Amino acid sequence: MQSAETTVVVADDQATIRAGLVALLSAEPDLRVLAEADDGDAAVAAVRRRPPDVVLMDVRMPRKDGIAAAREIVADTDGATAVVMLTVHDLDEYVYAGLRAGASGFLLKDAAPEELLKAVRTVAAGDALLAPRITKRLLRRFASLGVRDARSELAALTDRELDVLLEVARGGSNAEIARNLGLAELTVKSHLYHVMQKLHLNSRTQLVVLAYETGLVCPGQVDRRPRASA
Repeated sequence: MQSAETTVVVADDQATIRAGLVALLSAEPDLRVLAEADDGDAAVAAVRRRPPDVVLMDVRMPRKDGIAAAREIVADTDGATAVVMLTVHDLDEYVYAGLRAGASGFLLKDAAPEELLKAVRTVAAGDALLAPRITKRLLRRFASLGVRDARSELAALTDRELDVLLEVARGGSNAEIARNLGLAELTVKSHLYHVMQKLHLNSRTQLVVLAYETGLVCPGQVDRRPRASA
């Protein structure tokens, strides 16, 4: 269960930007910065010392970059720590690599302060996010690749778990999924846990990537769900 206070680690190699992020977060009564890091190695070390709810992670940093660090953090914490990638460039390759690494979201550094604060709270609550201006383009790219064959893994899901996976792929929050499927939010979280276990994934965004890469869903199409085997 999420506590009233959300803890954050801030990782950025530019001291001025890092200080600004820390000041912004520290001014909020429900947010607390546990540590700062100036590269990916330091970010991973900080999370291992004291896992936060959220890491704000610059994509491009010296030594270990943000994407490699995000992959380690998500694996080390079994997805319990959400990673939001920050960058000045909305380049598809950064977004694609970051989400495949298990990052919970992607935000441009020119985002308004209130947008960044909302992002931290959104991923801490277990939901995913992407900057709206890149979402449609990114999903089209996922769908065009069609490189992943996960039929045997998808066949292991129950009908209800497939329902939840489809809702996640459409961008639904836990509350929206619960409402759409007539379930309690706690039940949705339980289904998500089992789906990620069966598909060997650690984050909500990795579920979205899988759904589009396999053709389970496509932009503009809401349901291409396979029938589970008996």
